[in-house]
Amino acid sequence: MLELFEQLSAPWALRAIITSSMVGITCGVLGSFIVLRNMSLIGDALAHAILPGIFVAFLIVGYNVVGFFVGSVLAGLMTAFGITWIQQYAQTKNDAAIGIVFTCMFAIGVMGISKISQRGVHLDLTDFLFGEALGISDVDICMTAGVMIFVLLSVFIFYRYLFITTFQQTIAKTMGINVKTVHYFLMFLLSFAVVSALSSVGVILVVAMLITPSSTALLLANRLKNVIIISAILGLLSANIGMLISIIFDTNPGPAMAVTATAIYLLVVFLSPSKGLIFRYFRKLASRRTIEQEDILRQAIKQGAAVPLATEKIGLKLGMSSTKLETHLSKMLKSDILRQENNKIYLSQAGAHKANQLMRAHRLWESYLVSSMGMNDNEIHDEADRLEHHLSKEILDEVDASLGYPEIDPHGSPIPKKQTIMLHEAALNRNYIIIKDQISDEIDSALWELGILPHTNFKVQRKTSGSIDLLYLNKRIRLKRDLAEKIKIQ
Repeated sequence: MLELFEQLSAPWALRAIITSSMVGITCGVLGSFIVLRNMSLIGDALAHAILPGIFVAFLIVGYNVVGFFVGSVLAGLMTAFGITWIQQYAQTKNDAAIGIVFTCMFAIGVMGISKISQRGVHLDLTDFLFGEALGISDVDICMTAGVMIFVLLSVFIFYRYLFITTFQQTIAKTMGINVKTVHYFLMFLLSFAVVSALSSVGVILVVAMLITPSSTALLLANRLKNVIIISAILGLLSANIGMLISIIFDTNPGPAMAVTATAIYLLVVFLSPSKGLIFRYFRKLASRRTIEQEDILRQAIKQGAAVPLATEKIGLKLGMSSTKLETHLSKMLKSDILRQENNKIYLSQAGAHKANQLMRAHRLWESYLVSSMGMNDNEIHDEADRLEHHLSKEILDEVDASLGYPEIDPHGSPIPKKQTIMLHEAALNRNYIIIKDQISDEIDSALWELGILPHTNFKVQRKTSGSIDLLYLNKRIRLKRDLAEKIKIQ
């Protein structure tokens, strides 16, 4: 451990860590836009196409880091223009245009550098392809810092333009934003980032630093600003952990950084709370259990809310094993959806209400499939069964209204009505409607005077001991609590 600390404290190691960290941040920030714009191949193309710029710069100014920088950026811009020109005017597909340009540029660079090396000039192609982070100079550090600052400032200043052209190019054009100019500016920044990574990870592995942290961030966040921040942090971590691994195992830092970035990506693929495979698997299991329990409830209500459940009959109807059925019944008893009395299982009041709502949903969807989709009676059951579990109550209410609040389904079975509650029992900030049939004409008159009509949406925004505030048609209406206790809603 002491030996490792001494190695990390050495000047060459500090230069390598600082430079690689800045490269990780720069590539992480830019990579967010590259991945979202489906431009990963262009990043790969620019990374390979800068070699001719290095070759030409060497012929003009010799072995000079600044010369290599300028030559590489110019080669990158030439590649971007060439790809765009072929895509627009040569009627060639995008991926083919990228392949044509970058392979040609890369081949020219390899040929040129190899020719120079044969003449005894020290210009190692391997260093450019895979990087040499342990041989970074002070000039490399200054150049990388300048690129990072320039890229971060550019993204901060032009964030609005980059955002709108990434997600809504049509809207950007209507706003007067030149989408092509923004595209070329992003290519300009990308060329800078690729060149800054030349000394640390090389032209081949820089693609990993551009794409992998950003792809990982997209598994962890949905908002672009959060994606950019997370991607920069992951780029920083990949660079530093990769550098540490390379020192411990005495290997090239560039590949170690790329492998580290991929390892982090795979870790997130499995463990991301929102999109990870493990969490998705458990959510899928939970969803399947919920659907199976809802199917049990729907079969139970058909037998009757006041009679004991014929569990064997339910199991046969649903094709469910006795072990699985008993497991579900046990969980439903614990959640008070079912109740047990004298060793017999009944629907509880809450269970009966939920079962009726499931039956309402199933029969409304059957009615909708017949009347609006033109399906016949024999085709609708399975599709209605799928829709009742996966679509929201708000959509179901819209279906009910569009069908004119039917009372029977296509098979002639009654459709349960939506349960009514009193207004003062409503939850905050949820959609409700005032039902048409109130308990008295006085309530109807009071609602009419307030301008509240049946079957129109409203939300309860605030409750106090004496009043209730509604948001109705973008207007705030205050009701006395004693009136709210007499108003029926759904």
